[in-house]
Amino acid sequence: MSHGQNADWNPEAYARFRGLRLRPAMDLMARIGSLPEGEVVDLGCGNGAVGPALAARFGRPVTGVDSSPAMLQQAGTTGAYQRLETADISGWAPPQAPALIFSNAALHWLGDHEALMPRLARLLTPGGVLAVQMPRQFGAPSHRFLRDIAQAMFPDRFDFTGWQAPVAPATAYWRMLAPLGQVDAWEIDYVQRLEPVENGHPVRRFTESTAMRPFLDRLLAEEAEAFAARYEAALASAYPSEPDGSVLFPFRRLFFVLQV
Repeated sequence: MSHGQNADWNPEAYARFRGLRLRPAMDLMARIGSLPEGEVVDLGCGNGAVGPALAARFGRPVTGVDSSPAMLQQAGTTGAYQRLETADISGWAPPQAPALIFSNAALHWLGDHEALMPRLARLLTPGGVLAVQMPRQFGAPSHRFLRDIAQAMFPDRFDFTGWQAPVAPATAYWRMLAPLGQVDAWEIDYVQRLEPVENGHPVRRFTESTAMRPFLDRLLAEEAEAFAARYEAALASAYPSEPDGSVLFPFRRLFFVLQV
């Protein structure tokens, strides 16, 4: 039995860094102007962290869409969503054209962005907005070490030959979406301070519910333990502790807002 294979997302682990994960969503929301009539869709809503802010900011019904039943159950406890829908984002389509499709740290899990982003834009009502935030951390030590160590330890299961980052630079999304409307695209490096943890490196605790998860899902329990130990040793060199035991963790995120 593999470690966590096909397991649902863990809302509690993800929520441990709720504040750090919510700040980019608020920065994205601040760049959205007026909207036409229609609902707001929180696409890849996860545990609903952004739902209350979306409801307060736009004062209209919010629909949450996610593929994880556990995350949607948590999202339902926020009281921010008029409707929650279990769906695969790659093929999702709303019953009526929304005014805003808002996606915070979800679409990087899907491939073929050159097809996906225009498809989502075409679901909007005229004058509607597609607002997206995705991590673009894949070349940083926190994420590069996962690939390097996995391939070195388990070459029978991990091969990153020809690997390409799932999120392109901001200029690529601008060029991709400019024919469809008015585009604003940018990137931000957030210097995040991670609190000390009792067991393990703070960056490992940050990535274990997201970037590290697909690696652990393919390992047996004892393999996952050895993998995590080697990963933490590498992290200690790349992200040394501050005098108080905390760690400074630069994290890059990409944003775009398209009004059709």
